[in-house]
Formats: sequence, C-alpha cells, structure tokens
Amino acid sequence: MKIFYYRRQDGQPNFGDELNTWLWPQLLPGFFDDDESSQFIGTGTLLNHRLIERTAAAQRLLIVSSGAGYEQPLSKVPAHWNILCVRGPLSARRLKLPPQKAITDGGILVRRCFFASGPKTVKYAFMPHIHHANFADVVWKTICQEVGIGYIDPRWPVKQVLDSISGTEVLLAEAMHGAIAADALRTPWIPVVTSPRILSFKWRDWCASIGLPYRPWQLLPLPGYPKYARGLRSSLQASWLRTRWGQQTLIHQPTKLFSQSPTEAMDSLLKHGQPLLSTVSTLERLTSQLEETLSSLKELAA
Repeated sequence: MKIFYYRRQDGQPNFGDELNTWLWPQLLPGFFDDDESSQFIGTGTLLNHRLIERTAAAQRLLIVSSGAGYEQPLSKVPAHWNILCVRGPLSARRLKLPPQKAITDGGILVRRCFFASGPKTVKYAFMPHIHHANFADVVWKTICQEVGIGYIDPRWPVKQVLDSISGTEVLLAEAMHGAIAADALRTPWIPVVTSPRILSFKWRDWCASIGLPYRPWQLLPLPGYPKYARGLRSSLQASWLRTRWGQQTLIHQPTKLFSQSPTEAMDSLLKHGQPLLSTVSTLERLTSQLEETLSSLKELAA
C-alpha cells in the first residue's frame, strides 16, 4: 500500500503534506510500500473530484482523516474508496457520510511520535501559509523581527517545525497543520488570515471536530497582494473580498486593522489576541478514536 499525498507543482515541501511520510510509517510500521494498486490517504484537503484522477492506478483507497474543501465536491463517493474517517463534521456532511465518520485531522497523532526535548524559549511565533512563505518569507521574517517574535517556515523539515512549535508559548498560525500540531503538543494557538488563499471551510471543519470556534485575526495583505491570489485551488478570492469585513463571527477586529501597517497589525494581535487550545479530555478522546481507526485499518488491509 502506497501513501498518496498532495505535492505542490513548484516542488516546495509543505508541513501539512509532508506529515504523511513522517507520521503514518511511524504509527503503522511495515504497513506501506510502493504498490499503487492500494493507496492510503491521510492528512490533506484531498476529498474532491481531482482525487479520482490523481489516484487512477488505485483499485482501492483507504482514507483516514482527510478532508473536503478544495476543488469541486464529489457527486458520489467512488465504490473503491473506503472512508474510515474524515477531518470533521463539515467534510462528513459534504460527502454525505454518517456523523460518526467525522473524527478529526490525523495530524493530532504527532503527540504519539514526537516528544519535546527542551523548554519553551519563544513567547510567540508566526507560521504562514505555504503560499505566503514562498512569496513573502523575507517580508514576514522582517515583520516578526520588528515585533520580536519567532518565525516558523512551513517548508522546513517536519521535525524542525515540530521542535519550533513545541518550543513556542503561543503560535500565530496561518498554516492549519501548524495549529493542529500546536494543539496536539499543547501549545496554544491563534488563527491568522492574510489573504483569500486561506480556506475557512477546512479550518471550520477541524475546529468543529475539537469543539472550538474559528474566529481568525485578519492581517493586511502585504504590498503586491494580487500575486497571492493567482492559481487559487478553488473560487476563494471573490467570496473573501465580499465577506472579509462583514462577518464578525469569522474575523476579529477587521476595521481597526485595515488602517494599520502589517507590523502594527501584528503588534495589535500580540496585545489583544486570545489563544485557543482544545481540552485535554477532547484531545484524548479523539486520539483514542483515531488509534481505533488505525487498528481497524490493519484488519482491512490484512
């Protein structure tokens, strides 16, 4: 059975996608090989019409904790897909699955494979979306330096990202799997949005699974913003431009931040942002459910 995960066309690694090759072989040792006739789908927002063509060689797909959101929704789940669980209730509803199929994102299982080796040495750190890291990492690093916080690049190796998150007191997360790993490692996090590249559906899906609201802080798009909107994997730009200032349930302090520079807006976030963290009981319950799912996966593949 081969692990399938999303690979960017530009070849840049992305933490949430690369988790697949780091996490699942540790949890399921000896389970995977290069046989494409059976494929495993784990972390990622992959449950859409494109997955059919992307896994055309597969006669069977086993799906654990992936989510819906990007591209066109499926009109019908293919017969050779075995969906053991999905990221959250929004994915389950979109795919017309029973509610019990909604557990959470498998990224929380990093807590079973990674153990912090040192104390928290950074009070705040910012982890951007991969697209913004590609196009504006120098600018974001400069902003982080100006306000005195750390910077975590989603293109770093998985272990380096996890080390950095575990060494941070509060993570400002535009990268969703940064927040997922932070929650698993008990690092409080604040969701951040800087452009329509951020898909609220997948965030709301995961947040619903852990019993928390999704109310991100809106930071100004950086100068040169239009290039961030190219090549969106779904029609996000128009809806974001229509709603970014109007939905108080989704966006914190939009009018106030609109007149500030990116550095001033980041500083305001540090002063007023309220970190989030799931409860210990919720995390333990979801971890147990995912581990039970992996146990049933072994039986299916036997």
